[in-house]
Amino acid sequence: MPQTDAPRTEAAPRARLRRWTDLRRSAAAQGRLRWWTELPLIVLVYACYSAGRLLARGDTAGAVDHGLQILRIEKVLRLNAEHPLNRLFTHEAWLGVPADFWYASLHYMVTPAILVWLFRSRAVRYRAARTWLMTSTFIGLIGFTLLPTCPPRLLSPGHGFVDTMAQYSDYGWWGGEASAPRGMGGMTNQYAAMPSLHVGWALWCGVMLWRHGRTPAAKVAGVAYPLLTTIVVMGTANHYFLDAVAGAAVMGVGLLLTPFVMRTANRLWSLFEGRVPWVAGVARGEGSAIVSAGCQTSPGERIPRQRESRSGPGAEPGASPADAGDGAAAAAR
Repeated sequence: MPQTDAPRTEAAPRARLRRWTDLRRSAAAQGRLRWWTELPLIVLVYACYSAGRLLARGDTAGAVDHGLQILRIEKVLRLNAEHPLNRLFTHEAWLGVPADFWYASLHYMVTPAILVWLFRSRAVRYRAARTWLMTSTFIGLIGFTLLPTCPPRLLSPGHGFVDTMAQYSDYGWWGGEASAPRGMGGMTNQYAAMPSLHVGWALWCGVMLWRHGRTPAAKVAGVAYPLLTTIVVMGTANHYFLDAVAGAAVMGVGLLLTPFVMRTANRLWSLFEGRVPWVAGVARGEGSAIVSAGCQTSPGERIPRQRESRSGPGAEPGASPADAGDGAAAAAR
């Protein structure tokens, strides 16, 4: 029995390692990444977000009910940290103003910067990270559509929340209705509170910095960035604490689904390459033919089928005019 249990114990880790290795190899086989192949993915995400925004507009009453339900659950579980943080950010401008800048800008700056960093460093690493981010984002968009939730800042004043974005709007570029620039508030989904993709994306950035950062500062930033973002989204009354928990849970589900999504994408890519052969050549960089392809050289040859003719004591043992090629035959004549 001990002889059979050991291989079984080692079989599962080896199988998982083999699957991940095969996944990385198949991803690497797709060739070099191109920026113009990544842009359609961004357009697709934004199109889905816009569709969810339009669907949520007609369910304002339901969004308010969902927000109040979350608030009741937090009070029962004694998890209501939004009120003290919001009062602190409201009374202390030196905290509230930087927090509003954090909420309105870093979400759209840090995440693309880390994507570009991964894009330029290693293709396989970037593909896995990008797939994880996009898979989780799509899950979050489904949550926005199926469960529109009113954020704390849009509840009636009787619930004790102050919209710090509106209070400090004179300090920044955003308007009083949203974190978007003035006049563009209608382009945002005001009821996209559950889950919090601000927290989810910050968690993704933190993991990337922790795993791939090479300096202690990167490790510290990887831990601090998602924690501070969680505090900011609650203090500015843009999200509930359970929204932040849901954002982290969405990223966890996206991480579990990433291998499946990548394998599916690789299969679809292989089918596409089979139907359109020239795509495979472009992806692998087959722009020019190699002149010496298929030719082999043997020891002592400088170019294929030609051997340096030497005579005397230093001549190669066993060499014959036939082995020497045309040059040796001419010298023999």
